[in-house]
Amino acid sequence: MTTDAFSDPAQVTFEKIEAAAALIKGAVLETPCLPAPRLSQLTGADVFVKYENMQVTGAFKERGALVKLSSLTDDEKARGVIAVSAGNHAQGVAYHAGRLGIPATIVMPVLTPFVKISATRGYGAEVVLAGNTLAEAKAEADRLAAEHDYVWVHPYDDAHVIHGQGTIAIEMLAQQPDLDVLVVPVGGGGLIAGIATAAKILKPSIEVVGVETTLYPGMWGAFYGKEVICEGATIAEGIAVRDIGLLTTEVIKERVDDLLLVSESSIERAINAYLTLQRTIAEGAGAAGLAALLTDPDRFADKKVGLVLCGGNIDPRLLSKIVVRELARDGRLVSIRIDTPDRPGTLGEIATVIGDMQGNVVDVEHHRLFLNVPAKGATLDVTFEAFDRPHGERIVAALRERGFVVRYLEIGERMD
Repeated sequence: MTTDAFSDPAQVTFEKIEAAAALIKGAVLETPCLPAPRLSQLTGADVFVKYENMQVTGAFKERGALVKLSSLTDDEKARGVIAVSAGNHAQGVAYHAGRLGIPATIVMPVLTPFVKISATRGYGAEVVLAGNTLAEAKAEADRLAAEHDYVWVHPYDDAHVIHGQGTIAIEMLAQQPDLDVLVVPVGGGGLIAGIATAAKILKPSIEVVGVETTLYPGMWGAFYGKEVICEGATIAEGIAVRDIGLLTTEVIKERVDDLLLVSESSIERAINAYLTLQRTIAEGAGAAGLAALLTDPDRFADKKVGLVLCGGNIDPRLLSKIVVRELARDGRLVSIRIDTPDRPGTLGEIATVIGDMQGNVVDVEHHRLFLNVPAKGATLDVTFEAFDRPHGERIVAALRERGFVVRYLEIGERMD
């Protein structure tokens, strides 16, 4: 396959990644890559985590943004820069543009989590909200760039940006040289393109595996020559990319070993695992690598796997919802609906049964006015905590033995 000069992978080199590492030293945190025994126990792999959620802006995007901004001429810096981003690239550009005294305008989709919008504004950038998707936001950014002669800082399809992201691999292999596999989230492809370029030079035997959500499999389709559709509401908005990079695609085809797809539920499970087992916060995109290990544990069994936790900027409300949903999936939070006679003492009897069996009632709703409830009856929606799924099932069985009609509720029925 022939490529033009822009998309020629030869322009992405290890030597330039080394230079980028020297450039960003002291301005971007060299984050730790540490063993994660509890994740190893969960997945069957020997897991090490690269904590890019520890960056000032909470994500790896600072690296490429700083390298690109540092490459600009004085005239370009004076004109100001523009970027399109769902959040992490926006914050990286805004933070380092502010440090360097460069005016920055960031165009973000209107559905971007508020935590990311607020943080971007906090770093001093002008934020413009436009469109429901990155493609629609880019159309507005194109208009603004033409009107004001701004300089583009692309989130992934730029050699300077790719070189900055590749510095992660240098740090990972310096700290953990025995890694067998690097598992990297993929959106537009800048992160994995840089990591694969550096890793394959530093350790030719290492395997580099990318991960996308099944809703946005754009790079997977290009890599394997498949027609794909990219659409839907994903918890991993940071890698929800319809238009993958031209340069990144060519680098990935040449230097990446495999691309995997993961479901939304596996990403939720991975976010919860990072929080409850590692006591760290991962956004959806940041958890995609762990989701791959949970999806296909046999592929990574007994290998030393380096996960790039590329970002931790998740809406706190969404995070709390995920935790509750995972408790329900594990059977440790149980929601039931009980049809009862409307007589004194019934609620106390139900609570006593649950309490005597060491369940913990956390929520009760008492319904008398439902039209499908008999005039002399009532319906109780009860949510209780259990040690595990079998424990919860024993409590429900005990209620049924007392004559109560009990059915399980989906946790969404209670949360909505």
